[in-house]
Amino acid sequence: MNSVWMGHRKTWALIGIVASVAVAVVSPAEAARKARSSGGGYSPLSASIVVDAKTGKILQGENVDEPRIPASLTKVMSLYLLFEQLERGRMRGDTPLSVSAYAASQPPTKLGLRPGSTIEVDDAIKAMVTLSANDVSVVVAENIAGSEDAFARMMTRKAKELGMSSTAFYNPHGLPHEPPNVTTARDLSILGRAIQDRFPKYFAYFQTQSFQYGSRTIRGHNRLLGKVEGVDGIKTGYTRLSGFNLLTSVNTDNRSLVAVVLGGRSGASRDQKMASLIQSHLPRAYAGARTAPAIVENQPAMVAEAPAPRPVELAPVAAPVRVASAIPQAPVAQASTPPAAPERKPLDLNTLRPVVASAAGASSTTTPSSVRWQKGPEPLPLNAQAYAALAAPAPMPASQKAALQAKIDAKAEAPKTEAAEPKKTVTGWVIQLGATDDEDKAKAMLDSARGRFGKVLGKASPFTEKVTVDGSTLYRARFSGFSESNDAANACKQLKKSGMNCFASRG
Repeated sequence: MNSVWMGHRKTWALIGIVASVAVAVVSPAEAARKARSSGGGYSPLSASIVVDAKTGKILQGENVDEPRIPASLTKVMSLYLLFEQLERGRMRGDTPLSVSAYAASQPPTKLGLRPGSTIEVDDAIKAMVTLSANDVSVVVAENIAGSEDAFARMMTRKAKELGMSSTAFYNPHGLPHEPPNVTTARDLSILGRAIQDRFPKYFAYFQTQSFQYGSRTIRGHNRLLGKVEGVDGIKTGYTRLSGFNLLTSVNTDNRSLVAVVLGGRSGASRDQKMASLIQSHLPRAYAGARTAPAIVENQPAMVAEAPAPRPVELAPVAAPVRVASAIPQAPVAQASTPPAAPERKPLDLNTLRPVVASAAGASSTTTPSSVRWQKGPEPLPLNAQAYAALAAPAPMPASQKAALQAKIDAKAEAPKTEAAEPKKTVTGWVIQLGATDDEDKAKAMLDSARGRFGKVLGKASPFTEKVTVDGSTLYRARFSGFSESNDAANACKQLKKSGMNCFASRG
């Protein structure tokens, strides 16, 4: 970390201390007035990253591991969890979601839902993608997890499973909160790749530029869709503390990028910087078959069952780049021997405290309009404690406990008959995608593969196989029905080209 950056950190800390004292003796309105008159206020430092999605190499990076506030980019993780519900059949596009009074009371930007009404999942997704509707985000959270807090814990656990080690969520929409949602440019690039790998069918929602809701036409905020070649999503975001943010996916006939820009001073300058990064680095992206493994939830048990993916080398992170125009920059020469990836810093929730304190007296927005602060619990001082609290399961409601106990009692009173589990018919050769200690995850792997590679898999039959390895129970995710070894090997070859683990064996 260079001396300039250390100087910035010390300056922020000093600003935070002074602002904290000032807020204690000066009203918020007065603090805001003084900030405006002095030209002060928090100006977020920029961060950016460009990743070659086919190889996993970083083509450009600026402050990639520094903590930043994601604002409405938070909703990409909320949608990830909603897509899981669709993939597992727990919800459908026409499933009605109930609107609570709390959800309806959220500040703009919002769809304006009424308490007691419902909204279908399909409309909810489009409202979150285009309008970035905060009320709809809470509706989704409450209908999936029962409460906003429980859903935020689910979001943080999912981030950790995906390898987003410097990310924590406290709400599903990204509105100002104490402590704030926090992430990094690198973590957001992981999320941008993961949501495409896991949900190619639903990722198309991020291409929505407008949709009809009742008599209203809702138009999106992503100005690069349809204007920059290859851009097919994902999401914009803004609050006073975060600045203008953008997570972007680029897919052409033979190249693929995921890019992040955080802390823009305006929507126009943020878009200009993103367009310039795409124009500069898309020609450098790999044009061959994908070599990077698909980003999936962390499943340590898979290592013993499937061959480990080939490690992906990271390109050197370039020095901070500040782009003032959309003129493409000259390609940066890559070192012959790339250095090891920089060590990931653990999440420190206190890093952003001075920043939040310095703006406590000023208004915060998701669009240029006023919004209230949502006061949450005091952040824990230690990372381990913070993560333990986030990972704690939500308490089970009394009614749910009673229903569960009734099922247990009924099962205990039922006649003890030993019914043999029906044996799955496995013919010919099989291919295995991996193994996990959770049968639902194994089934999710099969569903994802079937959805993405239906033509390759043909009439192959998906099934899970329960096995015990070194005293641990695992569930293998497999497809059967390949009559020849070559058929199974060829199918695996096609899956591996897209980054999926796979190996063939006799059934």
